[in-house]
Amino acid sequence: MTTPIRILLAKVGLDGHDRGVKIVARALRDAGMDVIYSGLHRTPDEVVTVAIQEDVDILGVSLLSGAHMTVFPKIFERLRQQGADDMIVVAGGVMPDEDAAALKAMGVKEILLQDTPPQMIVDTLRRLVAERGLR
Repeated sequence: MTTPIRILLAKVGLDGHDRGVKIVARALRDAGMDVIYSGLHRTPDEVVTVAIQEDVDILGVSLLSGAHMTVFPKIFERLRQQGADDMIVVAGGVMPDEDAAALKAMGVKEILLQDTPPQMIVDTLRRLVAERGLR
């Protein structure tokens, strides 16, 4: 049996909507992944700390609040400070198309918007881990 992919799904900031991230968590669990959900209203420091403590392969950050261009730089800075900049970071939720290139330049590996089918999310995360390898 292979080691399951470990993922932290995080809601950062003031966004109080988590129905979508809970649906994604269920789909990932059903696909055999170990999923940790941070709950609402976390800070970038909190989610990076948990991601490192839990030794996750992927940090998935779900945002609907429009704060992605301030949240992700903080997350990547904290990952660098903690020596965990090899962690795969993906973005989910609602983000304008014009921000996608900037997010990818920061280090976001994939952007999975609110209309991405659950199986595509599973396949994408498996591909990212296969390309990098488990931590």
